[in-house]
Amino acid sequence: MHNLQITASAPDPALLDLPWDIPLVDWPEETLAALPRGISRHIVRFVRLSGRVIAIKEIGESVAYREYELLRQLRRLEVPSVVPVGVITGRKAPDGEPLEAVLVTEHLQFSLPYRALYSQALRPDTAARLIDALAVLLVRLHLVGFYWGDVSLSNTLFRRDAETFAAYLVDAETGDLHRQLSPGQRAYDVDLARTNIIGELMDLAAGELLDEDVDEVSIGDALVARYEELWETLTESESFESNERWRVAARIERLNELGFDVGELAITTDIDGTSVQIQPKVVDAGHHSRRLLRLTGLDVQENQARRLLNDLDSFRAATDRQNDDEEFVAHDWLRGVFEATIRAVPRDLRRKLEPAQLFHEILDHRWFVSERAGRDVPMAEATRSYVDDVLRHRPDEKSVLGLAPGEKDPELDA
Repeated sequence: MHNLQITASAPDPALLDLPWDIPLVDWPEETLAALPRGISRHIVRFVRLSGRVIAIKEIGESVAYREYELLRQLRRLEVPSVVPVGVITGRKAPDGEPLEAVLVTEHLQFSLPYRALYSQALRPDTAARLIDALAVLLVRLHLVGFYWGDVSLSNTLFRRDAETFAAYLVDAETGDLHRQLSPGQRAYDVDLARTNIIGELMDLAAGELLDEDVDEVSIGDALVARYEELWETLTESESFESNERWRVAARIERLNELGFDVGELAITTDIDGTSVQIQPKVVDAGHHSRRLLRLTGLDVQENQARRLLNDLDSFRAATDRQNDDEEFVAHDWLRGVFEATIRAVPRDLRRKLEPAQLFHEILDHRWFVSERAGRDVPMAEATRSYVDDVLRHRPDEKSVLGLAPGEKDPELDA
């Protein structure tokens, strides 16, 4: 133990209390957090540490350091990925036998491995929504020059984002960061993603976890189509006549609708000035989430932010404050609507979902009960109805995804 080395930007002294002299596969149950694990080529365990949950992966020393640095770079580039905590080397068993190094990352709260999603009774279009999220993640990675090298559902974690999912990279072991990817590198990543996803969905079908109507190959093809459509929209050059300058603003608005901000546009004109060509040069994801963060301080997923901003706009219109300063209106909405709604949910039930997802689902429920009642149901009444009729029966996604404390699902532990 005296040779133990911890490499971390902010090492937690509590790490020293973990049983590093035992192979990870043999760690005692009382040390572990009962969370579902995805399929991995390495031994992975979850541990509660200093009020949070960390993921520990046994891996070769050089690979561990390389993945740690790659994850740090991806975080700096604001790409959705797990947060690296550190690398621990110099492990030895009591008999002096060397043990593998480990990579430590933070567990992504409210995230779900794809097998956990399919183990629950979700709608048949779940596969399509996961593929959509993975396509967006892959485009974001490629835009910053990251070649993944092993794109799959297994190497991704998913968080609910309003009616969709947001995808996070969880395994960068085979990745590489470049100034810019070649078309060949991008094509290889996309083709590998298609092959892996078809295989993973076929595996789910064999385990009777996939709806019988799902066509695995068509979903793999849909990933390729969605990726190419999104990549083209974000990067293609567009030409138009010089008297159609409104199309510059329309292009930016279209990109904003997809959730991307344009940091820079290249605009060129012909010598005679009859036509104009534009091309986005810097495209940053998170248009709506950045705006919501600026207005309210809420840091949420992109589609959740879009939904919350729509409710903020409705609040502004309902209170006849269109001419008031946007920041002041946002402050009042945050205190009087968003926070008041979350506080109205019993404390022991709030941990079931992220606050933004909770608010989104209450808005959906309010629309549903208003339709049924034939009147506009107040938010407070809708919240009580949602808590009693929906939330109490929802699994706790923050902790064990529907399992009782300490209980394990053998299917998810595979």
